[in-house]
Formats: sequence, C-alpha cells, structure tokens
Amino acid sequence: MPPSISVIIPVYKVENFLPRCLDSLIAQTCPDWEAVCVDDGSPDVSGRILDEYAARDGRFKVFHKENGGASSARNLALEKAKGEFLLFVDGDDFIHPQLMEICLYLARRDESDMVAFTYDRRYRTRLLIRHFLGLKEGRVRFPHYNLPSLQTEVTSDIFRYATERHAVVPAPGDTSKIDKRWTVKHCHPVHGLYRTERIRDIRFIEGIIYEDFPWWSQVMLALRKTTLLNLPLYYYYPNFKGAVLSADQTYRIESLKKAIAYIKKEMAEKASPEQYAAWDRNFLSFVEEKLQKKEKKQAN
Repeated sequence: MPPSISVIIPVYKVENFLPRCLDSLIAQTCPDWEAVCVDDGSPDVSGRILDEYAARDGRFKVFHKENGGASSARNLALEKAKGEFLLFVDGDDFIHPQLMEICLYLARRDESDMVAFTYDRRYRTRLLIRHFLGLKEGRVRFPHYNLPSLQTEVTSDIFRYATERHAVVPAPGDTSKIDKRWTVKHCHPVHGLYRTERIRDIRFIEGIIYEDFPWWSQVMLALRKTTLLNLPLYYYYPNFKGAVLSADQTYRIESLKKAIAYIKKEMAEKASPEQYAAWDRNFLSFVEEKLQKKEKKQAN
C-alpha cells in the first residue's frame, strides 16, 4: 500500500539543521508517511546524514544527484513520490508533531485538495532575537491540538483568500470582508498539504529563485476545494546561507523577471477573467512592485 503522505525534502548544505528536520518527521503522531529526500549534490555531510536515517528507518527514501537547485530537487522528488498527499519541508526547517495527523484528518473530512496552515511567527521572531544576542536557540514547546474542535474555513475559490500582501485586496465593488484568520499568505509550498493527483504535474522552474510564485499560481488553478486552517504548524528557520537570502541582487532581479514572464503567460491562457483579476490584485501587482524596487535599488 502506498503511504498516505509523501514528504518532499530538498537538501543542500544543511548539515547543522537536517537531523532536527528528520527527527520532526519521526516524531509525527501519524506514522503513515514516506520522506522523499533529495541530496542536491551537497558538499557537506548532508547526504551521509540522509543515508544514516534511511538505514534506520525505511520510510526515508534518499536520492543523490548533481547540484541543480531546489527546483530541480523538488521536481525529482515529485516524480518519485507515491503518497496520496504531498507535504513540502525544507531541510533547515521542522514541523509540529501533529501536522500530518491534523492535515490528513481535515483533507479527508472535507474532501479537500489542500489544507493550508501557517508557520510559527513567534518562534521565528524569538530565534532572530536570540541570534542577535548570541544566545542558544532554546527548547520549542509544542501545543497539543484536539482534532474535532479545530476551527477551519472551507472554500472552492482559493483566489478569494490567497494573497502575497498583508491582506486580501477585494474586487472592485465587493464590500464583503475576508477574515484575516483564513487568508493564505505568501506562495511558499511548505504552507500546505496537497492532494498528489491535483499537483503532481506542476513543476518548479529550474535555474531561478522565486520559483515558488509561478508554482503556487498554477497550484491555485488546480485546487477544487481548500481547507483553511489558522494554526502555526511549520517552524521556519531563517538560514542566512540559504539560496534566497544569500543570492546577489542581479541574480534575484533576473530570477524574478523570468518568474513573472513565465507565469503571466500561463495565467493569461488558463485562468478565468475573475481568477486572473484576483491574482493580479493580490500577487502579480505586488511582485512587480517588488521587482521595481529591486531594480531602483540596484540602479542607485
């Protein structure tokens, strides 16, 4: 029997954080998963760490390849994944022990193609402060959640709830308000559990950063129903040696240009007029503004 969840983990130069990431999978209250780990030609001992975990636990599937970037690693993992659902986790991050149990329960209860959750902002803020003060990270205390009492919102129109801004910008003339608790903010793959059959064929653009934006835009088109869950189940580690934070400005600008050009064409062909308008308001216009600021800063 295939596993309920395939966890996709691209791995590159994260030897100091990887054991914590993999341990957070082993600690899951839902045991029915596989981890598709792709060593993207990492020059440190990350590949060896993956092999050691795979030798101890058969749920870890490890693939070694030449370096091609996070998109290349994720695309390979998408080809190898066998689970009914997909979960993306980066090798320097970790997840709440109940994440899989909660999301699988909601996806099946609501027959949703995606369960969207959030990351723990308090953890990230505390971590940055402690890093600035030269202190150790400290212990993370995970709250326990009771599944039947979880509050959610279910929608068949993800475009109405998703945004790259601080809040959803409504359509002209729309006086109804979206409760901020249910907005899906930002386009990171790690913010959801996805039904595999709906998104398996959506690939990440290789050779650029900011590949999340065009990928998520296409995913929104593929979702028939989404369960929105306002719980901080993902723990994001601000690794300053990561691809985006360490990339030079010229590469960032060129990557963003390629991402925008590619997805504008895709959305123009595949989105309905209403979907395109919502996407333009809450994603495209924001990303184009971001590009303009980067180009202005570089020119100065």
